[in-house]
Amino acid sequence: MTDTRTEAPQPSYRLIPSRFPPVGLFDSVATAADLAAVMELAGWTNDRLVAERLARLPEQEWVGGRPNASIVMAAFLHAAPAGMRFNGPDLGAWYAAAELATAAAEVGHHLRREAVARAVPEMRRTYRSYVARLAGQYVDIRGRRAELADVYAPDSYAASQAFGERLRAAGETGIVYDSLRHRGGVNAVAYRPSRVLEVVQGGHFEIRVAAGSRHIAARRLAG
Repeated sequence: MTDTRTEAPQPSYRLIPSRFPPVGLFDSVATAADLAAVMELAGWTNDRLVAERLARLPEQEWVGGRPNASIVMAAFLHAAPAGMRFNGPDLGAWYAAAELATAAAEVGHHLRREAVARAVPEMRRTYRSYVARLAGQYVDIRGRRAELADVYAPDSYAASQAFGERLRAAGETGIVYDSLRHRGGVNAVAYRPSRVLEVVQGGHFEIRVAAGSRHIAARRLAG
């Protein structure tokens, strides 16, 4: 089946743990040359993994000088050690959902896995929400779970990471796909920071999960 392409959900929603700072050096530095100098002064270049990941991004994809640029760049430079569904550990990506409920289900799933790994009965964490416009055309694999069973495997990222990284290497903007954690939900992954636009911080939410239950409790916090 030939890959079809579509626009990403508009708007899209992303939840990030509130413990991570909302503002960083990318917000105020507009040029790649200035950014490299500021990163060196800030000691970022001492972090080998961050420096290597930045080097894997073409300079035209470095975003800066606009609100929440640091949030966008952090998604690419601070990748999970084992990667995520459609990216390996060498370079991160921007994941988002068409609805806040889907975003909550996605982070809740990983929070539950953390609770199981830590052998604790329950975990709760506070997240900040971000709304963004994802520009460009995305490879659309919605409705193809039977055909792409290995890519949609619920407990393994082996095939999906290889699939996603092939698309990234081919110059694709990203992927739109069905959520495995929220029935009927839609997610997107963007491989190009320059296509993550108009990022606005929204409200804060507390997500609570139990290690032995699939129920996810989400509560919007005041303020």
